[in-house]
Amino acid sequence: MPAGLEPGREGGEPEGAAPAVLVTLPNLITLARLCAVPATVWLILQHRLDLAFLLFVGAGISDAVDGWLARARNARSALGALLDPVADKALLVSVYVTLAAIGVLPDWLAILVVFRDLLIVGGVLVLWVLGQPPAIRPLIVSKVNTALQIALAALALLLAGFGLSASGLLRLMIWAVALSTFASGALYVAATLRRPRATPDAP
Repeated sequence: MPAGLEPGREGGEPEGAAPAVLVTLPNLITLARLCAVPATVWLILQHRLDLAFLLFVGAGISDAVDGWLARARNARSALGALLDPVADKALLVSVYVTLAAIGVLPDWLAILVVFRDLLIVGGVLVLWVLGQPPAIRPLIVSKVNTALQIALAALALLLAGFGLSASGLLRLMIWAVALSTFASGALYVAATLRRPRATPDAP
């Protein structure tokens, strides 16, 4: 999956105005992925983690497919650029929270993941309210963090869903996600604080 809902996400709209078309095949695929969120949560709560794993993998494949279709068919749209990261982040955060609720992942890790995203989104909203639109570029550590979060979610679903054992690998991935999540959030905050303030007569 892509990096999710973060400031300056790349791979969205091309330069210039985005097409105003709402109903495109990539958008329909993205909407289907968004609808997969409650289904995945329900499956995890029902302890059908095997099916939840397959649905999670299917969502990842659909993300790659709708991105390819948007580029190949020149079907990018403003709606797609908004829905795509929202669908990705909603699925990932929901999986972490639900896996923590049933004891597969630590509670503190789910809290850290959610808090980091709320911190970034909240910071972006505050900057918009203050009239200083954010210009934060995706950080390498943030991309690494997203990849690790996806890998850990898939690993946890796979191990718990199919009765496999790899506690050492799972523990290593948990700490890798925790450290990269903390580092990513801290660097975004630092980058925001270093932004020059706009003057009233600035163009």
